[in-house]
Amino acid sequence: MNILFVCTGNICRSPIAEGILSQKFRNYGIKGVVDSAGFESFHIGDMPDERAIRVSRENGINISGHAARLLTVKDFDVFDRIYVMDSANYQKAIRIARNDKDRQKVDFATNVLTPGANLPVKDPYYDGYAEFESVFMQLDPVCEKIAQSILRKNE
Repeated sequence: MNILFVCTGNICRSPIAEGILSQKFRNYGIKGVVDSAGFESFHIGDMPDERAIRVSRENGINISGHAARLLTVKDFDVFDRIYVMDSANYQKAIRIARNDKDRQKVDFATNVLTPGANLPVKDPYYDGYAEFESVFMQLDPVCEKIAQSILRKNE
């Protein structure tokens, strides 16, 4: 199972989610690719925000090697699921999708826990460190549910 997380700049929310789920894949022995991408070209190649790196590190996850990249049409060929962080991300991903098969891969990350609610993961970029902690705490159970769902499918 290949999972892609997408947020605006690919330096805050989606690298945190990528780090969390990658760790869970390793812990549970799940085979697959976990990655993240964004929509804003001004962050291409950038490391995650230092606050994202810090909150991840404080939870035993190293995301410092991540380099921001853009979501591309090819991602729809590589990934089974593409999880977005908010409605703006959803609309942009749907616009990039080529067809219904691509569009069916896109969903809000939070819908893993609350199907159909389309709850956003708030962008912490303009806020303080506490907001990054909130993002981590919101995404950790999402990633746990994704990992558990994959494990159940593989039984």
